[in-house]
Amino acid sequence: MVGLWFLAVEHLRLGSWDLLKGYTGGDDRDIDPRIAMQIVNEAAICKNRVRKSNYISHQGFEILNGLSFLASDVQVHNFFDEHTVSQAQALQETLATIRQNNGHYKGEVIAIDPHRIVSTSKRIMPKKKKQPNEPSRKMLQTFFSLDTQTGQPIGCGIGTTGVNTTKATFDLLKLTNKIKHNTALILADKEHFTEELIRGINTSNKFEFLVPAILNTRIKKIAATLNYNRKWAGYAIAETSFNFVNHDDKYRLIVQREGEIEAEYKYMPFLTLSDKSAVTLLCDRYKERWSIEEFFNFDGAMGFDRASTFNLNIRYGKMSLALIAQAATYQLRQKLAKPYSRWNSTHLSDAVFNKIDGDIRIEHDTIIVTSYNLPKEFGLHNAYQHLPQKLEEEGINPKMPWLYDLKLDFRFK
Repeated sequence: MVGLWFLAVEHLRLGSWDLLKGYTGGDDRDIDPRIAMQIVNEAAICKNRVRKSNYISHQGFEILNGLSFLASDVQVHNFFDEHTVSQAQALQETLATIRQNNGHYKGEVIAIDPHRIVSTSKRIMPKKKKQPNEPSRKMLQTFFSLDTQTGQPIGCGIGTTGVNTTKATFDLLKLTNKIKHNTALILADKEHFTEELIRGINTSNKFEFLVPAILNTRIKKIAATLNYNRKWAGYAIAETSFNFVNHDDKYRLIVQREGEIEAEYKYMPFLTLSDKSAVTLLCDRYKERWSIEEFFNFDGAMGFDRASTFNLNIRYGKMSLALIAQAATYQLRQKLAKPYSRWNSTHLSDAVFNKIDGDIRIEHDTIIVTSYNLPKEFGLHNAYQHLPQKLEEEGINPKMPWLYDLKLDFRFK
């Protein structure tokens, strides 16, 4: 677990300890923030219930969290059970603000996406299909918001019988609006094509919006009668005004047509609240929405691809702490050389956090982590040597409160 100590430095830079104290209501001397730090580090190494593996306690994992033991399943469950959904949402809001200040969000295009997570919950519930060709399984419906330029998540929410897609999206956009003060373009999914959601966004006038329209019989007839402007072979665009049935509000409907032979035409309609040109929206911007799918593939193993319980306060808590792990790991990746910085979370955990030999000892007021034979190609040597001085130059206190105000430094041999 020597490699995982690199992440402790990024937690200092991110301010993770203050986030955990705010979430738990604890202070520097309390156990609860340290249990939260254990859960964060479990997410970083893409493990669920690391505490089941007794050998971890002999690898320095518990020391990294400022503990002399590993919190048990019961302790972790009771820990989350003491905290509310609103506390987890407040944690996400503060984390997103910190990430904005640290430059993790750079673009003005935001992707939102409903993400179904396979669940092993024992409760009786309807089963759904994640993909049409897959068997039906118990699913947890989640919703994510992400900066498409950097691929970094802004926040997430959970859908329930009491919180449908429209309500969950409004909550997510409320969080997004706190860090995106200028009008951003929201790229949505077909599930977001609802009159209530589109009207609400249009009324608030805080975001531009682009969403694929459902190709029902009415929209299919509209698409077939439009006059198209041919852009290149097999591709044409047309647009018109559109209103939902029994509603007077007019919106901009853009339709792209693919194919050269009329009998083989394929129509893809989009509704937008943006004034940008149709070519810019469809050819340049909408393809950026797939960055959110890349995030799920890249960092999903950190805790966004599994759900063992449907207790909402517990799920919100675990996903919010996983967002802290993902943010710290993102900062670490900025120091890794290419192509290692593009390793997904599982590969990064296996190659860096778990597979580096070394030892840990204390000299005066500093924890010295010695790493043996770390490949220089990773580019980490210069970034983590003489660390206390580097942190002070950045205006960061090098003392780690969860490790009893000890400093941290690295040696490479």
